[in-house]
Amino acid sequence: MPRLKLTLAYQGARYAGWQLQARPGKVPPTIQGELESRVAHITGERIPIHGAGRTDSGVHAEGQVCHLDLPAGSERIDWQQALNVQLPYDISITEASWVADDFHARKSALGKRYAYSLWMSQDKALPRIAPFVWSTPVPALAPIIHALPLLTGQHDFASFQNSGSTIANTVRTLHSITVNPGMVAGLVCPPHWPVATLVFEGNGFLKQMARNLTGLLVWIAQGKLQTDDIPAILNARKRRALPSPAAPAQGLSLIEVLY
Repeated sequence: MPRLKLTLAYQGARYAGWQLQARPGKVPPTIQGELESRVAHITGERIPIHGAGRTDSGVHAEGQVCHLDLPAGSERIDWQQALNVQLPYDISITEASWVADDFHARKSALGKRYAYSLWMSQDKALPRIAPFVWSTPVPALAPIIHALPLLTGQHDFASFQNSGSTIANTVRTLHSITVNPGMVAGLVCPPHWPVATLVFEGNGFLKQMARNLTGLLVWIAQGKLQTDDIPAILNARKRRALPSPAAPAQGLSLIEVLY
């Protein structure tokens, strides 16, 4: 069976995350569910789709990746166009390509890049970007930049993992964290806008890890925590050791899956 790799972008506000939900009753749709239903409309059968990662409810993506095995003869279809004409306005296939049978969207991934965007003013965020930023006062970016070396590299990030995960190994490597003033995700904004984006690149991320890291860094910028608090938080390896809240979902976007 030919294996198709899809790269997609989506606005996550209307969705209960990437993964299909097993809960009974009426729940918000999922990205995986929307995609599988459109593929079924074309092929006449429900085909499982495997994603590179489970973005949470409300989280966006510009470079989510998934794969699926299709019936013979499917190579004749322009899958990018065929799916885009059916998908809702807030999901878009940006690339479709045929890959080897041993490619796996999750298992073949070497890492991911997430972007978290901030509206740093006390004033209300502009409506056009409000769904994509965390509106919270950030007096200066210098304290955040000063804290980054203590978080990059290989660490046990158990203190930054929310409950609900069955992952036993919580050691991850953050290759880099960069601060991009004047940007919302990958978009360059007018210079007077009080925005900045934190970009996290690592070999893997725990449940809500990027949001918890952002919450910590914002609290440091606000003076509620100190940079010197970071080693003790990491060493505790317990979520309750992290006093700052997880940053809201709407500011986070999966930018790229690295292969």
